[in-house]
Amino acid sequence: MNFQNLYAFLRALQKNNAKEWMDDNRKWYHEIRDSYIEWLTQMDLKLSEIDPNYTHTPGKKAINRINNNLLYHPNKPIYKDHFGAGLDQETKQGDFYIHLGTSESFIAGGFYKPKSSLLKSIRQAIDYNGEELKAILNKPSFKEFFGNLVDDGDSLQTAPKGFSQDHEHIDLLRRKTFAVQHNLTQKAVMSADFDNQVIKIYKEMLPFRTYLNQAVSV
Repeated sequence: MNFQNLYAFLRALQKNNAKEWMDDNRKWYHEIRDSYIEWLTQMDLKLSEIDPNYTHTPGKKAINRINNNLLYHPNKPIYKDHFGAGLDQETKQGDFYIHLGTSESFIAGGFYKPKSSLLKSIRQAIDYNGEELKAILNKPSFKEFFGNLVDDGDSLQTAPKGFSQDHEHIDLLRRKTFAVQHNLTQKAVMSADFDNQVIKIYKEMLPFRTYLNQAVSV
């Protein structure tokens, strides 16, 4: 995969975010998209070899549309400034998300502002066994890769319904997002070692994602 070409396309698109430009450069776009789909498919196979519970997600299924949804966000540009894709996709569970863009590139996983039924299940898991989640979050190598949980700025100021203010895990129970993110430089993405880095990130994130996916599967 020529990631340098991918970033070059996105920079050009960002300067010319219009259907006319995309129509004139449709061949370039499909060249990038097809190559990225092939890379995702190969990564899908590699990840399935290290995780027995991995859900196969071929590149065509993993990749997101580059068009913004203007029906719900009419003020957004026609096209996104990134290529997004979710591997290890399973219904009602958090995927392994890869975001390659002009303004930021990162790999993330978990649940970003999940619907109330999923959030309720995660909180119940924390109430029952929050020590396990905290052990995952506080592991030194995990901290090195991801830092803290993604801050959505929307945590509760009080305890959620059914939980006490002095609950030992109240800091987690107040949260509405349970996700982590590893930021990437374009240089890192374009390096020969990028595939190995993706695998390392997947492995480090796996216990966190497993905890959450088991929580919402109960």
